[in-house]
Amino acid sequence: MTKPVTNYPTDQLLRYTFLEQDVRGELVQLSTSYQRMILGHNYPAPVQRLLGELMAATSLLTATLKFEGRISIQIQGDGPVNFIAVNGSHHQELRGIARVRSEIPDDLNDLRTLMGAKAVLVITLTPEVGERYQGVVSADADSISKVIEDYFMQSEQLRTRIWLFADGEHAAGMMLQVMPAQGTTLEAFEHLEHLTSTMTAAELFKLPGAQVLHRLYHEEHVEVYPPQPVTFKCGCSREGTMEALASVSPEELQDILREEGAVVMNCEYCQTEYRFTEKDLTV
Repeated sequence: MTKPVTNYPTDQLLRYTFLEQDVRGELVQLSTSYQRMILGHNYPAPVQRLLGELMAATSLLTATLKFEGRISIQIQGDGPVNFIAVNGSHHQELRGIARVRSEIPDDLNDLRTLMGAKAVLVITLTPEVGERYQGVVSADADSISKVIEDYFMQSEQLRTRIWLFADGEHAAGMMLQVMPAQGTTLEAFEHLEHLTSTMTAAELFKLPGAQVLHRLYHEEHVEVYPPQPVTFKCGCSREGTMEALASVSPEELQDILREEGAVVMNCEYCQTEYRFTEKDLTV
């Protein structure tokens, strides 16, 4: 590997492959996009961390898609957090949300306690061309990393390791996965796992991605591909919100207009407020 430069953009994903092993890797580092996703929601600290980890995981999985389209990763449970989801596109445009139903102490961190023992992971793939696919597995584990690793073993029989970190300001993730060719040995994969596990959250948050890879794999033969930017993109619009109001009866809309003077809708993802007066709603 060539020695990396230290100047780098944030909010990016790096893909790489090990030339002597059938193993691929990914590294994502998020700051601005992550902070924008949680802005205005007043999530407790454990939920901010959970959303950051799921955002990083969604970015990593989005990069594995072999089609143009969207991916949705949801965890539904019966714990203090009963729903958390992040949606992504092949352009690495992400948005996410969590629903909290009871108070959560700041030191509560493990997934099972936050989501409940009956939680399930739902991954939905929606290609622009082709059929929609949905996979559901148990999310009864201590971490999002473990749940997704189990998903790959059950659904695709691909050995996968994932590392996820978030602190309310930064989020990051790394993934190693044996490629379908299965030309690598268990010992070789475990060696790469060990190298990757030496990286700390603080280093992932602060160091340029290329420098992280150089530190970890400077003795390996690695091909690193051009970075891909990652952004927060809600996708809501005034027009789309207006269309959603079509499901509300005219009588109910008139009642709201009489009482409030306007119909106000807030996007649950980005908190954008849309106001519609009687003139706006008159066809």
